[in-house]
Amino acid sequence: MPHNGPSDSSEIFDRALRRKRRDRAARHYEGFVREHMLEGIQDRLAAVTRAFGDVLDLGSFGGGFELPGARVTRIDAGARFATMAGGIQADEDRHPFPEASFDLVVSVGVLDQINDVPGALALARRALRPDGLFLGAFLGAGTLATLRGAFLKAEAERPAARFHPQIDVRAAGDLLTRAGFALPVADVETLTVRYGSMFSLLRDLRGMAATNLLPGTPPLTRNTLAGAAQAFAERADPDGRTAERFEIVYLTGWAPDESQPKPARRGSATTSLAEALRVKQQG
Repeated sequence: MPHNGPSDSSEIFDRALRRKRRDRAARHYEGFVREHMLEGIQDRLAAVTRAFGDVLDLGSFGGGFELPGARVTRIDAGARFATMAGGIQADEDRHPFPEASFDLVVSVGVLDQINDVPGALALARRALRPDGLFLGAFLGAGTLATLRGAFLKAEAERPAARFHPQIDVRAAGDLLTRAGFALPVADVETLTVRYGSMFSLLRDLRGMAATNLLPGTPPLTRNTLAGAAQAFAERADPDGRTAERFEIVYLTGWAPDESQPKPARRGSATTSLAEALRVKQQG
């Protein structure tokens, strides 16, 4: 059920602050990165010919994911997003759904902000029926490399932890395996966006609920902001715009079922994305 108490001091992210930031973002939502992720998820779904009747949208924002003919249940950690999507408020690593409730679980744009990513994936795996499909997308290692470098330069003498720990594509694949998914696949795609100033990027990050959720981070000072803005501008192209990277990690995994191909022998080629998505082409 939704957890409304204070965050555990041992957790990476502040749950209460995350809910607050998501409610703020819902008022002026900037969804272009998530829309790009959703296109990637739909491309992967297009390679699967089977039908999905019951779908869980795990971290729905205000909606956006649609699948004709399916019953889509939506949850979001933010109350405003959950209301906008016609869903329920719940944390993705603490949701209340029983075992074998869904044929498809999608999670688009939230796994990088969840305290217990292995737990969230295990819950998603548990909520799937046998041979059900999980598709995920989130911002992985290398995201915001330019902004990170600008702040490191601005706070060179006393750097503060202002950026979230990031999951790389190899670790993402390992997490799928640990969660018990069959035919796990993780791949990455780079989205590059060019900004006229660092403040335009910060405005986008606030609008997509992607700002710092680490507890105990010292507040930004004017000198830090000014120094980071200058360092960001120094990396600009000749036209005055600075490129920033969003590294999108995509995850694909199936709930185990006897009908599926057996895992490759140790030392042989790993499962490809196309092979994983073809599992049910005959179904």
